[in-house]
Amino acid sequence: MITALTRPFSLIPVRAGILVVLLFSLTPEAAPAQVTAFKQAVAESASRNDPVSAFYRSRDYQPIWTRAEDAARRNAFFKALASVSAHGLPPSRYDAEGLRAAFAEARSERDRGRLEVLMTEAFVAYAQDVRTGILDPRRVDAGIVREVPRHDPLATLDAFSRSAPAAFLKSLPPKAPQYVQLMKAKLDIEAVIAKGGWGTRVRAKSLKPGENGAAVVELRDRLIAMGYLSRSATQSYDGAIQKAVQFFQIENGLTPDGIAGEATITEINRGPEDRLKSILVAMERLRWMNGLALGQRHIWVNLPDFTAKIVDDGKVTFETVTVVGMNQSDRRSPEFSDEMEFMVINPTWNVPRSIAVKEYLPMLKKNPNAAGHLKLVDSRGRVVNRGAVDFSQYTERTFPFSMSQPPSDGNALGLVKFMFPNPYNIYLHDTPSKSLFQREVRAFSHGCIRLGKPFDFAYALLAKQSADPVGEFKRHLDTRRESVLPLEEFVPVHIVYFTAWPTAKGRIDYRRDVYGRDGRIFEALEQAGVSLPAVQG
Repeated sequence: MITALTRPFSLIPVRAGILVVLLFSLTPEAAPAQVTAFKQAVAESASRNDPVSAFYRSRDYQPIWTRAEDAARRNAFFKALASVSAHGLPPSRYDAEGLRAAFAEARSERDRGRLEVLMTEAFVAYAQDVRTGILDPRRVDAGIVREVPRHDPLATLDAFSRSAPAAFLKSLPPKAPQYVQLMKAKLDIEAVIAKGGWGTRVRAKSLKPGENGAAVVELRDRLIAMGYLSRSATQSYDGAIQKAVQFFQIENGLTPDGIAGEATITEINRGPEDRLKSILVAMERLRWMNGLALGQRHIWVNLPDFTAKIVDDGKVTFETVTVVGMNQSDRRSPEFSDEMEFMVINPTWNVPRSIAVKEYLPMLKKNPNAAGHLKLVDSRGRVVNRGAVDFSQYTERTFPFSMSQPPSDGNALGLVKFMFPNPYNIYLHDTPSKSLFQREVRAFSHGCIRLGKPFDFAYALLAKQSADPVGEFKRHLDTRRESVLPLEEFVPVHIVYFTAWPTAKGRIDYRRDVYGRDGRIFEALEQAGVSLPAVQG
């Protein structure tokens, strides 16, 4: 039975900001009317939110926030709301101050009922946001096809009402160590912004060792401010500056040649605000993956880092460079997680229809013998004589043939592909185009991930199931025929997109936003109320 009130309840601030609700008992005769008023107010207010409405119906509209015995839950929630900015969440979304004011201003049981629902709605929003993110990634960018593990709000409310509130709230954010590192990096960057940034930008297109002048001093001072160089009075691009530039290049995915070329100067001139945006987006991305079991052994493909890694028990045990999808609407590599099941050695390349009709059909119309390395196959699986086909009569929609390339050293997939069957037809594979791995930005494929060291990648995978992984792989390879080699234990694959990622040493590596996805995500976060701190005057 809900305790009725004879007069308005109020919030009394006490030490450490703890809020206490003082309730005053009514005469027994007045209680039923007050209880009905409270229940009606809860039912009416909750009707706009189905899970909240179902929650209160299931408990006969008994409160979880507004009784004297709910003080611990209230205090735990207000404490959590006080730290939302540390998570990169917008305080305005939960309006803690408004909720506090509503407690102080409530004058009736109807007021208390409405306030009860306001608190629950704020909790539901906060619980989802800090646990699995503010945004629906698919609505922000069509290339983010990751399944976010959303939790049922009604189940969350029920669990919270039965749990120790402080412990429950503490369990919501991601437990990945990188999330905590990003939270710290956020505070550090905000402190830099508050002090005015990293100083004057370098006013030069490029600089190299041995040069002198004002631009070198600007480079020196900026490297000092960013923590890459100890204090120095040199005005010459000396060995210390060269090493600092190399360190910066390594942490920012640039060719570590120690020369401050155009790309390096561009990245050095990025302000802390840009870095903070990357951190905030990375935190949101980690929330999208919260609760996803990465796997004791898993494959981590970070698209803007152009690398694929095998991770065992939290440690990188193998790494190779990659080529990823071009920055074009139909070729950008998507983001998702799946499980690698097998590898195909000496693979046939079955040309995706989109490539066949958009790239090869125009070539065939001009010259029927174009792309002669590819077989033309009809709907019955028969190889077609190109000389007997009038390609000019076909359009992208009516082209009736499929195209394929038999196994060979020049096959577009190279000599091995690694399969995790998915609706997006994405996989990892070898390539005969080795020169592209020397580029700094490696976005050239149609969407699949090309590996710089595909054979070594295969050996590392097979080492878990074979005493002679190299020999086993080569026995299949030497047949020159297509063969499937299953993995005895499927390996989770995570294709991700982090432009800010913590290192084992506690620093943050930054990468360029090659697809513009982080920019779109941050715009959506801003629309949700996230903002950058203002520079103090």
